[in-house]
Amino acid sequence: MAQLSLRGIKKRFRNVEVLHGIDLDIGDREFVVFVGPSGCGKSTLLRLIAGLDPISDGEFQLNGRTMNAVPPSRRGIAMVFQSYALYPHMDVYENMAFGARLMGLDKAEVEARIAEAARMLRLEPLLKRKPRELSGGQRQRVAIGRALVRKPQVLLLDEPLSNLDAALRSDVRLEIAKLHRDIGGTTIYVTHDQVEAMTLADRIVVMNLGRIEQVGSPRDLYQTPANTFVATFIGSPRMALLEVEREGDALALPGAGSVTLPRLPGPEHGRLTLGVRPDAMRLRRDASANGYAATVIYTEYLGDNAYVYARLGDGTLVSVRTGPDESYEPDTPVHVEIALEGAHFFSRETGQRLSA
Repeated sequence: MAQLSLRGIKKRFRNVEVLHGIDLDIGDREFVVFVGPSGCGKSTLLRLIAGLDPISDGEFQLNGRTMNAVPPSRRGIAMVFQSYALYPHMDVYENMAFGARLMGLDKAEVEARIAEAARMLRLEPLLKRKPRELSGGQRQRVAIGRALVRKPQVLLLDEPLSNLDAALRSDVRLEIAKLHRDIGGTTIYVTHDQVEAMTLADRIVVMNLGRIEQVGSPRDLYQTPANTFVATFIGSPRMALLEVEREGDALALPGAGSVTLPRLPGPEHGRLTLGVRPDAMRLRRDASANGYAATVIYTEYLGDNAYVYARLGDGTLVSVRTGPDESYEPDTPVHVEIALEGAHFFSRETGQRLSA
């Protein structure tokens, strides 16, 4: 069992505060992903949980016990680093055994734990190889295996796939998901890749500038983003944000015309931000369509579908998902229709989501 509680967590480096009061609860057996742009504080928060850096303010509890002053080796937490951090002069077996021996385990227990981890990670044929004789994906599995041998209550992974190519990243991502199901522990995973977050997480913690923007399931964050930052960070291609002027049911966009959408949230008149994902827009060649005027820029053909990029009259670039058989030449004038059920509305001043 591993339940984590963070209350008012702050981190300062000299006079610079990089985490500004983090409050978060993580349940037993959860797979939680910290996601956000580079420099948002997600890896720093992971290091505070591991005990590698001291907490400046706030309290971190594990299973009800305050861990602020507990050294890393006594927290029951194991961490897998982005750089693998394998000992180059040791073979796979010795790399995996090193931490277990430091725990004072007898030889039989060490061998049993290595055998179990090697089986789960398909490392049995590689136990006598040195790190230089392994591929990137194999080295990553060894690093994970070394952590598992310690049988931690909490497994921390700091951007473990960033050094792998795209195809291998997909394979190892599936292995990590299966591993979490098999071991049944609590896993915290840090990445800047929102695709990894969406495919792995039970819950996602979206961070920005040392603060938590939103916590929720992948579906919650995609369908009901709390603000414009989350809206544009979650989803690929990203959500388009249009600065519109509302008059009743009409939403006017400078240089692109106006669309009518019934039952809009927020005030009847004034400025707001309209957010639309690629699958909530349709392209029409008919000038009388209920859509914004735009010009096609280029098309990304992906086999089962395509994304057409078009520039609206106000200069905003939007991506619209279309069928693979639809064809739009560059410089073609079109109108972009918007499906009400796929539209999101945000305050222009605060960026926060507007409720109906």
